[in-house]
Amino acid sequence: MSSHDAKLVMMANQIGKFFAPQKTVDPVAGIADHLEKFWDPRMRSAIIDHLARGGADLDPPVREAVSRLKAPKVA
Repeated sequence: MSSHDAKLVMMANQIGKFFAPQKTVDPVAGIADHLEKFWDPRMRSAIIDHLARGGADLDPPVREAVSRLKAPKVA
């Protein structure tokens, strides 16, 4: 895994840890929504590609959230 991928995985897992204890929000939906709203399209594309290559080190709810993302069009 590249250092860039490792950083994205760390960031995505931190988002997952934020949403995990929340009782009023489905954690997977919250993670996916956060990634859609706040991550640059290039970052979303990179994490989707990382999952396609096996998704090493992604926590299970993050893995599911990333699988729900649509690949953005990157210029």
